[in-house]
Amino acid sequence: MSRLDPQACYRALQTRDERFDGRIFVGVTSTGIYCRPVCPARTPKVENCQFYPSAAAAHEAGFRPCLRCRPETVLDLGSWRGTSNTVSRGLALIAEGNLDGETGLEALAERLGVGGRQLRRLFQQHLGASPIAVAQTRRVLFAKQLIQETRLPMAEIAMAAGFGSVRRFNEVFQRLFQRSPSALRHAMSSPLGSLAESGVTVRLRYRAPYDWAAMLSHLRARAVDGVERVVGGLYGRTVMHEGRMGTVEIRHLPAARSLAATLRFPTVSALASIVARVRRVFDLGADPTAIGKDLARDPLLAPLVEERPGLRVPGGWEGFELATRAILGQQVSVEAGRQLACQLVHVCGARVPGRERCDDALTFVFPSAEQVAAADLSSLGMPKSRRVALVAAAKVALADPSFFEPLETLEKTVARLRTIPGVGDWTAHTIALRAAREPDAFPASDVGLLRSAARAGGRRSSAADLLERAERWRPWRAYAAQHLWAADPRVLPTVAEGSP
Repeated sequence: MSRLDPQACYRALQTRDERFDGRIFVGVTSTGIYCRPVCPARTPKVENCQFYPSAAAAHEAGFRPCLRCRPETVLDLGSWRGTSNTVSRGLALIAEGNLDGETGLEALAERLGVGGRQLRRLFQQHLGASPIAVAQTRRVLFAKQLIQETRLPMAEIAMAAGFGSVRRFNEVFQRLFQRSPSALRHAMSSPLGSLAESGVTVRLRYRAPYDWAAMLSHLRARAVDGVERVVGGLYGRTVMHEGRMGTVEIRHLPAARSLAATLRFPTVSALASIVARVRRVFDLGADPTAIGKDLARDPLLAPLVEERPGLRVPGGWEGFELATRAILGQQVSVEAGRQLACQLVHVCGARVPGRERCDDALTFVFPSAEQVAAADLSSLGMPKSRRVALVAAAKVALADPSFFEPLETLEKTVARLRTIPGVGDWTAHTIALRAAREPDAFPASDVGLLRSAARAGGRRSSAADLLERAERWRPWRAYAAQHLWAADPRVLPTVAEGSP
């Protein structure tokens, strides 16, 4: 593990420097508690402080989470801050419950393409904790958040957080907090949400600033009728998880530097996975100040970063869905691609039970790979080659559910995506950018990018020229692309791309 500088960490603790929130945690030996550097409690003596790069490392060292600064609400920076791609992918899979229940470390390592020993070494190097410790800490902190922010029964919280049994859940909390989960809830302030008809609401923090208007604009322009909707300042969509359907609604809480996610789902065991997806779609792990500082070194991007300092890169809800939408968007405008996606949903999407006659609500879930592969797509107003590409993408997703996840490098990820018939460089980079969440993905041949770059730079340029310029934007080319797109006043068409 890379050694943290104790003096720098203690200065951050003394000044409650928000730049270090989510990057370091302090274990206080005199109390046995670990805190965020922004904790409002009195600053402990330096000789009583031990610093860790992750909550899991502090947890594994025997410290329990602070009830005041609430480490469970900390920014999710572990997968963003320069860890290896394997660790980033591992964190994403752990967040979706891939070390809960029957799934073991070796199965996770195999999915990541490494051995179990190598995976443990990488996690220890980058996070100071083993994958098992990270998963255990995630369960405890997510359960603590649900205790404080919802009225879910304790048995359902145990299930939602991935504990094997209520007994195990109670034992862990009693050992960690010296009190039962029920007593812990009693000590907290009034919960924010309730199960009942309103669903379960949890707050998801971000590092300010956050350009919520730009995020909603992106989502509104691409919202698929029946699957998604943007009403006022709210975004909602249907979700499918392990064969069950539900909905999620997101609203912005700027004063709390958070998004509020309201989930309505038939089983609480899906909550952790859905929350993990919300974090990825809304890019909650990014540090816009650090990214903007790097990008602003280029005079071409400096005014764009200044205009939109909190810009995020919107993600895709699920890999196959994003790949499908990217293929539908080839050679057409954003609106035309959206209309094609709407047609596809009505051809083979599943209706949400109980909403068959509710035309103005969220009535469909986006088609699965199995549904697309089996559907007659001849009614879609698009070339046969693109229909072939859709079916090919569905077949690779069925053969390998992890196909649209990132590989060790961006180049390998793009190369694998390009093995799908009908997927060229633009489509592969678009999928890598929004589904695989590659921060350096860059679809250089995009017409909108070329148009915005020409406007900002005062001269027209080719895709090759733009790629050369973009070398100075690494490793944040995806964010540079988002700034260029956001600067274009028109609805952006995509690049003309045919079958390779």
